[in-house]
Amino acid sequence: MLPVIYSDEFLEHQTGKMHPERPDRLSAITAALKQGKIASQIEWKLPTPASQRPLMRLLEQAHASSYIEKVKEIATTGGGYIDNETTISPRSYDVALLALSAWLDGVDIVLEREEPAFVMARPPGHHAERETGMGFCLFSNAAIAAHYALEQSGINRVAILDWDVHHGNGTQNIVENNPQIEYCSLHQYPCYPGTGKHTEKGFHNNVLNIPIPPGSDISIYQPVFERMVVPFLAEFQPDLLIVSAGYDANANDPLANINLQPQDYGLFTEYCLGVTRKILFGLEGGYDLDALSQSVVATIEKCLV
Repeated sequence: MLPVIYSDEFLEHQTGKMHPERPDRLSAITAALKQGKIASQIEWKLPTPASQRPLMRLLEQAHASSYIEKVKEIATTGGGYIDNETTISPRSYDVALLALSAWLDGVDIVLEREEPAFVMARPPGHHAERETGMGFCLFSNAAIAAHYALEQSGINRVAILDWDVHHGNGTQNIVENNPQIEYCSLHQYPCYPGTGKHTEKGFHNNVLNIPIPPGSDISIYQPVFERMVVPFLAEFQPDLLIVSAGYDANANDPLANINLQPQDYGLFTEYCLGVTRKILFGLEGGYDLDALSQSVVATIEKCLV
C-alpha cells in the first residue's frame, strides 16, 4: 500500500477557467488512481487540519511575515493576484495551509514507515520565495517540509530533488544557506523563471542545478541521473528525500519544450528508490491532464514494487 494524502478541499483554490494550474489536475489524477490497476494498493489519507499544527511558526521560518499576511488579506477580502499568473481566491489561504499540512503529514508517514508516500495537494510551492509567491505558487511546501523534517528525532540531512521542468527558485532561495539540506534541480533552460544556472552551488556546495536544453528527451535525462543526480544524492546520505514532483517536462505539456513520456517518471522513481526508500513525493507542476495523471501512476507503480 502507498499512502496518498489528498482532500477535496484542494479543489477550492480557484484560479480561473483558463488557468493551467486548475482543480481539474487533481481530479484527473484521482480518477486515474481510483480506476487503474493499482487502485487497491492506494491508501487514501486526509491531511491533518491546519488548526492542529503549528504552521505559522514553520511558515515564518521560510517566508516573511508581511508576505504571509498579504496572502491572507488578499484571500479574506475576496481574492486577487500576487502577480499576473498567481491567483488567490477567497479560499486560497486556508487551502494553502492545508496543503502545507499535507506535506508535513507526508514527512511524518515516511519517517514512521520508512517507505514512500505521495502528497497530492495544491497550490504548488517551489517558486514561492521568502518575500513573495510567483509561478502559481503561494507557500514553499518542499522547503518547509525539509525544515520540519530536521526537527524530528534522528533526522540530520534532508535532500530535495526537483524534477519539475521549471527551476524551483523559491525552494533554492529558502534552503541554500542550510548545510543540512541539499537541493538538486533538473529544469529546462532557458525557461521560466530564468534562474537555476549550473554555477549556482548554494552557500555550502549544497545545490546542484542541471539546466536541460529545450527538445531533450529521456536519452538526455538518463545519463544525467546516473552521472550527476544519483551520485549527488547518494553522497549526501539523506535521512529523507523530498521530491518536488512536477510532471510538466512531458512532451504533451503546454508550458515547456521537453519531450519526456509518462513512463520516464517511473525510471526517475527507480533511481530515487536506489538512494533511499524514505521518499516523500509532493505534486508541483504538470498541466496536460492525461500526461500528468499517467506520470503520477508511473511514479506510484514503481514505489509498489
